[in-house]
Amino acid sequence: MPDYFTRAAALALVLLATVSRSQQPVPKPAMQPGAVRFTFRPADPLNPQAFEHFYNMEYERSTQEFTQISQRHPDDADAINHLLNAVLFHELYRMGALNAGEYANDSFLNTAHRSADPHVCEQITSLVQKALAIEGKRLTANSKDVAATYARGVTRAQFATYTALIEHAWFSALRNAVGARHDHEKVLELDPQNLDAKLIVGAHNYVVGSLPWGVKVASSMVGLGGSKEKGLQFLRETAAGNTETSIDAKIVLVVFLRRERQFDEALRTLRSLEPQYPHNILFAVEDGNLLRVQGQEQEAEAVYRRVWQDGRAGKYSGLNYEISAVALGDLLRGQKKYAAAATAYEQVSEVPKPNPEMAQKAALGAGEMYDLLAKRDSALRQYKAVIALDSASHAAEVARKRIKEPYNGT
Repeated sequence: MPDYFTRAAALALVLLATVSRSQQPVPKPAMQPGAVRFTFRPADPLNPQAFEHFYNMEYERSTQEFTQISQRHPDDADAINHLLNAVLFHELYRMGALNAGEYANDSFLNTAHRSADPHVCEQITSLVQKALAIEGKRLTANSKDVAATYARGVTRAQFATYTALIEHAWFSALRNAVGARHDHEKVLELDPQNLDAKLIVGAHNYVVGSLPWGVKVASSMVGLGGSKEKGLQFLRETAAGNTETSIDAKIVLVVFLRRERQFDEALRTLRSLEPQYPHNILFAVEDGNLLRVQGQEQEAEAVYRRVWQDGRAGKYSGLNYEISAVALGDLLRGQKKYAAAATAYEQVSEVPKPNPEMAQKAALGAGEMYDLLAKRDSALRQYKAVIALDSASHAAEVARKRIKEPYNGT
């Protein structure tokens, strides 16, 4: 098990999620009041559409589009990084590793998820190697090439995310995270007004600045200083800028502000994104989560119920909208409304192809609610359903214990 510093430093890049962008977009005159158009690198007409699909979690479509772009620009590291990002986060979502609530603390470090697809892992490592080769060639020719330095930092950042969340190779993740930070610090030396580079530098500053005092001192001795205040400042500056990466900065700010318990600002930031990307189920559910942690449980319940109904109506086609039913069940359970919680959990069974982990969690939760309601037969039926879904999982282990002894709330 790696030490706390190694894991926490690796967290800097893990938490960046969609931060890792290789284009440096330039705002163009808007077609409509309040709208902003961007120029992406490489200059390909398919880029805006691909990014729109990516942020709306339409990963298959965005991957297909980024693949077409990279085929048209085979020697462009930016195009490769875009495709890498889409493939990586599609796989993380499939694995169940994009739950923002896990990143509100350090529980993500030990949370079990589905195994990664070996073929996807091969694709990711191949794209990383290809991008690094192109970037290295350009930097050999000109060590002050800002675009190549920035692109290499992006590649390293995404590889750090991959090695941390998929391979759980924390030292490798740390090495790549540090490399990404150094690349983007160099970009800021060469171009101090570069908002894009402030994303990774700002996030790394926040994470290192959040470490315990003793660990922070040790990290500064090896050149890894950090300041939470500076990190949040950099991210706020980027979020406020009229660049495409302002979206990424807002996503990271939501995570960091939640960790800092600055819920009002986190909610405002999130709600600036929801209208832009209405198909993003994680944005929608996180709205309810933020309300819940603020103690606004009635409002949170309304959000979860609305998301569930929208999902049933087809708004989140292809996505696991059943997470809203589990969130609702958890909320009602905390209020000791056990019958209502059981009903919410059981809604997951209405979904044709639910996320396996969500289905197990829901069935286990429903079983426990039925035990508290003294409905033992119903509880046993739910526990058996948990085991039938995946007998080797932790949830199945708990279910077997519940079959032997009814759940009593402790």
